[in-house]
Amino acid sequence: MDSSAVTSTEFDYVVIGGGSAGAAVAARLSEDPAVQVALIEAGPDDRGLDAILRLDRWMELLESGYDWDYPIEPQAHGNSFMRHARARVMGGCSSHNSCIAFWAPAEDLDDWATKHGAVGWDAASCFPLYQRLETNEDQDEHHGHDGPVHLMNIPAKDPSGIALLDACEQAGIPRTRFNSGHTVVNGASFFQINRQADGTRASSSVSYIHPIADRANFTLLTETRARELRFDENNRCVGVDVVDSGFGKTTTITARIEVILSAGAIDSPKLLMLSGIGPAEQLRQHGIPVRVDAPGVGENLQDHPEGVIQWEAKQPMPTTSTQWWEIGIFTTTEDGLDRPDLMFHYGSVPFDMHTARQGYPTTENGFCLTPNVTHARSRGTVTLRSRDYRDKPKVDPRYFTDPHDMRVMIAGIRKAREIVGQSAMSEWAGQELYPGVEVQTDEQIAAYITATHNTVYHPAGTVRMGAADDAMSPLDPQLRVKGVTGLRVADASVMPQLTTVNPNITTMMIGERCADLVAADHRVAAGVR
Repeated sequence: MDSSAVTSTEFDYVVIGGGSAGAAVAARLSEDPAVQVALIEAGPDDRGLDAILRLDRWMELLESGYDWDYPIEPQAHGNSFMRHARARVMGGCSSHNSCIAFWAPAEDLDDWATKHGAVGWDAASCFPLYQRLETNEDQDEHHGHDGPVHLMNIPAKDPSGIALLDACEQAGIPRTRFNSGHTVVNGASFFQINRQADGTRASSSVSYIHPIADRANFTLLTETRARELRFDENNRCVGVDVVDSGFGKTTTITARIEVILSAGAIDSPKLLMLSGIGPAEQLRQHGIPVRVDAPGVGENLQDHPEGVIQWEAKQPMPTTSTQWWEIGIFTTTEDGLDRPDLMFHYGSVPFDMHTARQGYPTTENGFCLTPNVTHARSRGTVTLRSRDYRDKPKVDPRYFTDPHDMRVMIAGIRKAREIVGQSAMSEWAGQELYPGVEVQTDEQIAAYITATHNTVYHPAGTVRMGAADDAMSPLDPQLRVKGVTGLRVADASVMPQLTTVNPNITTMMIGERCADLVAADHRVAAGVR
C-alpha cells in the first residue's frame, strides 16, 4: 500500500525502513494486539518479485532498479569507481545481497559492551536473540528451531569448492563448522545461509513480514519515502513526513509512542541530519536548523573492503548454485589474534565488476577468491550533499587510509595463491587472470588492489551506540537518540564496531533487541510489570 491510500495516519509505533532490522522491529512490536504499528518502506513490496525472492539471482540486483546505487566520493587510496549497493525494496539488503548467515563472534559483542559502552549488548545478552530469530537446520542445543528466519547448510555439491576445501587443509586451514558456538579463527567451510528449502531467500521481509502482512494492527506502507522527522515543542519525535514520489504531496505519519528509524547505515544518518540532528556546523552550512548538535552522526563509517583474485577453470564450473558464493575461509595474518583478521569468499562465477575496466582478461568459466579485511581500521563519513531529501548523501569510506587494511589485503592475495597453488586444486586452477602472476611485489599488489577493490557491501557504524556520556555516540545503549525523546535507531548504523563476519543476521538481532527495549519501556510507562 502506498501512502496515498492510507486511511489512518496515526499509529502507536512508526518504523521507518523495512530492511533487515526494521522488519523485525515492526513484526515483534505488532505481536501486541493493543498497539497499532506502521512500517514505512521507500521501495516496493517484494512479494511476487522473482528476481528478489530467488536467492540464486542476487547478483542481478547490483546496480539495478532495486538498488539506491550510492556512488562514493573520490578515494585517495582506493577505487573511486566503487559503489555501495543499498536495497530499494522490502527486506532491505537481506533482499538484495547474498544470504551468508553468521552469528557474530562472542568477542565482537563483548567488545561492544566493554570497550564501546554499549552495556547490555554482550554475547550473553545477545546470543539468546539469535536463537529466538532462527530456525536452524543444525540441531545443536544453542540453536533456535522455531524462529522466523530459516538457516540451512549449503550442500557440498560444487566439486571445485570441495577441492578448494581440500586445498585449504593442505595449506593449514582445516575444515570447520560455522555457527557452532565457537569463534572460527582459522578454518574453512561451506556457509550457512538464510534460505528456505525451495530456494526463496529467507530475508527479513519473507521471514518477518510475509507471515503477518494481514495482521489487523499492522500497516505496511511501501513506495513511501521519509523526508523529515517531526518533533513537538518538547523535542519529542512525534512522526515523520513522507512522500509517495519525488514530487508527491507530503503526508505526516504520526506516532503516539515512538518512532524507530531503520533506514540503514547511509540513510539513517541522512534523515537524522535532514531533521536537525547531527554535526551543528554541517547542518548550518546547509541551512538546517540545529535541533541536537550530535557530532557523531555520519561519522565512524566502517566496511569490509574486498579484493578479488580470479582463475580460469580447467573444467566446467557448476551451472546451478544456491547463491554462487558458497564457501568462507578465515585465517590470520599475525599471531595471537582471538578473531581472524582475514576472510575469503569463494565464488564459482567470474567477478570482473572492477577489473574489466582496467583491462584485465575475463572469462565465462572461472572461479575467484575475494579476500576481505574483517576489522578494517579506516573510518569514513556520510555527509549531506544538500538539504534536499532527494539528493544522495556523500559517502566517503576513506578506504585504506589506515595502512593496516592494505597490509591485510596484500596478505590475502598471497594466501589465496598459496591455497589455490596446492595439489588439490591442480585439476581446477588454470591461468590466474587477475591480478596475474607477473604481479608479485607488495607495491604491485597494492596498486592492483587500489585500482580494482570492491566492498562486501557492509557499511555500518554511522549512528553508533555508546555510553550516555560519550559525546561521539549519538545513541545510548537502549538505542535512544540523545537529546530528544521518542526516537530510536535500529540497523547496522548502531554498531560501534562492524562484526568480524557478514553482519546481516546480527542486524536482524539488533531489530529483535530494539523491539524488546521499546516494549519494555512501554510497559513501564503504562505501569505494567
